[in-house]
Amino acid sequence: MNWQWLSDNSADIRSWFLAHLYLAGVSTVLGLVLSLPLGMIAYRFRWTYPPLINLAGILYTIPSIALFVLLPGLIGTSFLSPLNVIIALTLYTLALLVRVVADALRAVPEDVRLSAQAMGYRPLASLLRVQLPMAIPVIGAGLRVAAVSNVSLVAVGTLIGVQQLGQLFTRGLALSNYGAFYTPIWAGIVLSIVIAVAFDLLILLGIRLASPWQRVSR
Repeated sequence: MNWQWLSDNSADIRSWFLAHLYLAGVSTVLGLVLSLPLGMIAYRFRWTYPPLINLAGILYTIPSIALFVLLPGLIGTSFLSPLNVIIALTLYTLALLVRVVADALRAVPEDVRLSAQAMGYRPLASLLRVQLPMAIPVIGAGLRVAAVSNVSLVAVGTLIGVQQLGQLFTRGLALSNYGAFYTPIWAGIVLSIVIAVAFDLLILLGIRLASPWQRVSR
């Protein structure tokens, strides 16, 4: 490990780390916020489940680099705008979580729904105040997968010039003829793992806080 190289480029590395954190974090949160109502629609109105899930599956198969390149022409943003990465990863998160939300709601025991109905909850109130909280652990598990995936996919944005930790991989490639290529590459890998672990721990904490009955049952 070339510590001198890391010291000389510490300002850039810090800036790329914060940008990577921002891009992955915002897209994960936005994807979750958008997927919740769509997943609830897919659960509540069963005829919408196949088209929504199939559309999400098709969307998730689009290569990330292709989506990054196509978005500026579709929404009128600058080719180098970080907004392209945020929108693309939000769509990927949405595509992944719509099925998770719908299936998590389906997995809530029927007696829970019937008990809520017997207590006077209307269908929408039961969905929001009873079934959705019961589905939080399953939704959280899907969110953990989406968050880690986003941390990885953000780095692809380097290919269209968006500044984040992916810059370390291209720097490493540029230094391949000088024998120091492994330093920026390892730095990019380690810092990406740090972000992924931080997101995972935050989501786990959120799940525990939002589902206290699980702690009691244990």
